[in-house]
Formats: sequence, C-alpha cells, structure tokens
Amino acid sequence: MAAEPLAGVRVLVTRPAAQAGRLCGLIETAGGEAIRFPVLEIAPPADPEAARAVVARLGEFNLAVFVSANAVDWLRRFMAGRAWPRGLRAAAVGRRTAEALETLGVGEVIVPASGFDSEALLAEPAFADVAGRRVLIVRGEGGREWLRQALEARGARVEYAELYRRGRPQADPGPLLDRWEAGGVDAVTVASGESLDNLFAMLGGRGRPLIAGTPLMVPGPRVAAHATELGVEEIHTAADATDEAMLRALEAWAADRARPDA
Repeated sequence: MAAEPLAGVRVLVTRPAAQAGRLCGLIETAGGEAIRFPVLEIAPPADPEAARAVVARLGEFNLAVFVSANAVDWLRRFMAGRAWPRGLRAAAVGRRTAEALETLGVGEVIVPASGFDSEALLAEPAFADVAGRRVLIVRGEGGREWLRQALEARGARVEYAELYRRGRPQADPGPLLDRWEAGGVDAVTVASGESLDNLFAMLGGRGRPLIAGTPLMVPGPRVAAHATELGVEEIHTAADATDEAMLRALEAWAADRARPDA
C-alpha cells in the first residue's frame, strides 16, 4: 500500500457532526481530503423522563441489546454515573458498538462473529434459548421492528429503551453541489440506509445524478441493496460501519482506480 493511499482523493463524509472527526482524520492521514456534510442529527428523546425511568430499571433485565454506538452514548448520559448492573448481559450489533460498551465498564459483550446487523446477532448461540428472558433493546426512536419480533417469537419478553432521536439536519446544500458539479467530490461514505436517504433528500433533484454517479462506500449488503434501488451505479461494501473498515474500503477502491488497466 502506498504511503498515502488516498493522495488527492476528495471524500464526502456524512457521519453526524460529533462523530465524523475520526474518519475524517483517517482520510487526511492517508493523504485524502475529507468533506464534512452531516446527514444525520442526534438529539434527546421526545420524552426524556420515560427514557430515564426505563434506564433506572436496567437491573430488572437479563439482557440488553444495543443497536448502535449512539445507544451506548445516550445510555451513559441517562445512567448519570451509576454502575452497570451486576448480572446484566450486553449484546451489540457490531464491533464499534461493543467497543463503546467496554468504556461503560461492561465486561463480556455478545457480538456477531460475522456481519454487523440484527440478523447476524440473533445467529449467535447466546440467542438460541431466550424463552422467558427479559430483554431490553436500547435504540433511538423508531427503527426496524424485526429484532423485537424475532426475539418475541423465541419467547423473550422484550421492551424498548428509546434514548435519542435521529433527524435530518437543516443545511444549505448549495456550496457542496457547486463543488460536486465542478468535479470536486471523488467518493462518498454513508453508514446506513437512512443516511443515504437523507443525503438524497438534502441534495434534491440537483444532487440525485451526482450521488448516483459517484463511487459510494457502504457498510454492508443491506445498505448496498438499498443504494442499488436508489440508482447508485458504483457501490463498494466495507466489512462493517467502523471508521477503519470504511477507510479500508476507500483505500481498496483508490488502489483499483489507480491501476493502469482500470
């Protein structure tokens, strides 16, 4: 690999503003330019008291399942310095979420051996026999119901702790569109299907052909399939949604693009 594998590459980073710094730093260390354009906004839940109340009951559950690193971050806020309950097992949909849990003092975390979504998590042996177990799914407001339905089908008693809201930022897309139309964006990274939907919505009709015609880095096959449905022509799938995996996908794409026969 070249000393600066992303030399001269301009990458659009769409992570929330507070979470974009690490990926941007990795891109810049690799010689690229990171263009920040957050397409998700993370805000407190609509009913903070309800969120606080369910967090106060953490010790009543046998297993807490975290769907994102944001879920861990907001749980930390609502725990307000309280210790992780003894005997409560934790599960995470991916490595980045598991790493965030470790900073909470959680010991062993159940993580998928391969994949990084709810389907992969439920394939783990720890979820083979959950009948009668009390499971708390820690997430943002809304989202897929599949995980709850699958756990209940196995006999688990499931509740949600909805600790934050995801929203679409209000931003002027004009400067980015001008730059993009002038050839100033080489690749795009998104962390979820929702992020990609928001990018299309925020850039409107003027941005649709730009997004569709620019190489897109996505975190897995489900988001890749969604991107295909939206008309994106060139999609590169990272191993997962972590910053390091996104960087590796970018570097692999850039190396392939630089080959003489490419």
